[in-house]
Formats: sequence, C-alpha cells, structure tokens
Amino acid sequence: MTPTDLRHLSRAIALARSAREHGNHPFGALLVGGGATDVGEVLCEAENSVVTAGDVTGHAETNLVRIACARVGSAARSTSTLYTSTEPCAMCAGAIHWAGIGRIVFALSEADLYDLVGPSPEHLRLPCRHLFSHTARTVLIEGPAAELDAEARAVHAGFWR
Repeated sequence: MTPTDLRHLSRAIALARSAREHGNHPFGALLVGGGATDVGEVLCEAENSVVTAGDVTGHAETNLVRIACARVGSAARSTSTLYTSTEPCAMCAGAIHWAGIGRIVFALSEADLYDLVGPSPEHLRLPCRHLFSHTARTVLIEGPAAELDAEARAVHAGFWR
C-alpha cells in the first residue's frame, strides 16, 4: 500500500468518524480519480446514513456509488479507486461492481469488523474478494491496511456493544 493509499484511507476513516458523530454507523468512503485528467483527485465522498435516512441501503459505499454515477462518467469510474474505512459488504460490493469502479482499497477487514461487532445471525459474511472472484470484470482489491489498523478499529470502539 502506498503513502497516497494510506492518506486516502485516513480520510475514509475520518468520514466514518463523522458518520458516527451524525448518529449513523461508523463507515466512510471516497472515490479518487485514476485517469489522465483526474489522477489523485477526490471525485466524491460519502458517509453512512442508515440511521438518519431510515434506509438500510445507506451504507457509505452505496451512497458513494449513487453520487459517483450521477457525477462521474463510466470511463472515469473504471480507472478510479474507491477507498473505504472497512471492507465492503456483499451489497456494497455488488453496487461497486455495477458502477464499474476499477479498484477498492479498504482499511479494516470484514473479519476484523465482526470481531468488534460480536456474533450476530444477521451478518452476511461474504468477503468482497470472494464476490469479485465470481464476476467477469476484474476489480483490484487491496486491504486490510495493517498500518492503519488501530485508527480503523478506534472509530468503532464502544459503538457496537
């Protein structure tokens, strides 16, 4: 993982902290351009809005995909990177796939999140790498970010239990 990746992941974690401060689940995401005209440019950001919007699909990544599809063309999405505070769930991975986003980088793994959340029959345990291994389109996936493990966990401290 590059220093640039770590900087963008820190921003995703800051967005997760903001989501928590706004009364939502602590998850955040941003989309960064990777094409010739937008390389390194933050194209859009989103945080979780499940509680305040009363919408179970209001995960940070699905909110980001909605914004990105309205603002960013498909060619630009295909060369962009989605940075997220936590590994995308199956629903979010599906949205990322259909949006044609080319790369995902996450800070905290799904398994590490569930260690923090505790056991629940409601959780759909399906790592995004597994989901993307069943698609025809290649999506590059990097994570978890060991360098940001403490920061990525801290935003969840005391939230789930």
